[in-house]
Amino acid sequence: MATKKANKKQLSIFTIAATYIGTVVGAGFASGQEVLQFFGYFGLPGIIGLAATTVLLAFFGYIILELGRRLKADSHLPVIRYAGGKWVGSVIDWVITFFLFGGLVTMGAGAGAIFAEQFGFSFFWGSLVMIAISLGTVLLGISGVVKSISFVVPVLLTAVFGVAIYVIATDFGSLMTALGGYSNPGGAPVPFWPLTAVLYASYNLVLAVAILAPLGTMSSPEKLKTGAILGGIGLGVGATAINLSMLTHVGRAAGYEIPMIFVAGTISPVVRIVYTIVLLAEIYTTAVSSLYGFVARLSKHGTAKYKWYSIGAGVGAFGLAQFGFSNLVGTLFPAVGAAGLLLLGALIYGFTRERVTKESVQAPKIPPARQPAPAMAFEVSEELAGEERTAPQKEKD
Repeated sequence: MATKKANKKQLSIFTIAATYIGTVVGAGFASGQEVLQFFGYFGLPGIIGLAATTVLLAFFGYIILELGRRLKADSHLPVIRYAGGKWVGSVIDWVITFFLFGGLVTMGAGAGAIFAEQFGFSFFWGSLVMIAISLGTVLLGISGVVKSISFVVPVLLTAVFGVAIYVIATDFGSLMTALGGYSNPGGAPVPFWPLTAVLYASYNLVLAVAILAPLGTMSSPEKLKTGAILGGIGLGVGATAINLSMLTHVGRAAGYEIPMIFVAGTISPVVRIVYTIVLLAEIYTTAVSSLYGFVARLSKHGTAKYKWYSIGAGVGAFGLAQFGFSNLVGTLFPAVGAAGLLLLGALIYGFTRERVTKESVQAPKIPPARQPAPAMAFEVSEELAGEERTAPQKEKD
């Protein structure tokens, strides 16, 4: 009994918040393209939109964690089936699966854009190399990449904040000018900033639910709430830093597929190269996570079907990546965000329902074959929390 009680409180607030941030902060975030399209084009109102998104991410992040705790969820499926019912839950499940494939496509396009803009190579070869390496990793083994994520994400965040703070501090006048007069809502996927704020939160939560739901079983309600709030604030502050640094040079940055690399280049060529390398590493880990999660949702790891689904997904993603990074961000992400509104509505409904009883927890379970393998970021959260998990047991011993 004591052991069970201890295990419920094994993750710290910091680990919960860091895992939430690490799940959302990917190559699309750090490239600056998604922040530009959802917020940057609106100028000053975009900052208000970011504040609204921060609140939404904290609020819904907590709901997912809490529902995961109540349902003792080992994947996202119990949460979305409980919140949305059989039919809506199934739709949300396939939206998540679709977005994982879309993430692979977008990362292939992001690598192609970097190869073309920064190295002068063909977009075709950049996307081909990235998807081929990601496919090889998923087929041969991903244990090394799982460990690398815990290294890449902090480095990426350091690079993002370092570049943003330096650019804003050294050219504050240009930022004030942009905030006072810049506005180009026609460049945004939806020319209405309150809606883009909701869509941005929605599509990020579609991806995060697969990580946060099982994470909710690993701590107490109080820590889950504080971790969700800090995670939402961290994401909002990070996106705001990216947005402000791009607005400082918005006249030229908006013309690039990867605007944050251009912004980094305004500091020095060395900073640009370092940021490019870190971003490529993040694109790789995001691509592998997306491909692994997508294929594992459809088939069992180690089977012939898993192998052929992986190859088919890689080939399909490579073809679709040729549509271009900014085009994909501007169409795929808002579309997933719109579909994700179902998730937000279902989560509110599920959270406000009567608290889960013993009977509801023991309701018919989803067959094991239909449960996806744990996402890589969740495996990393378990690894980061290793000491916290074993500490209560050691004390008991």
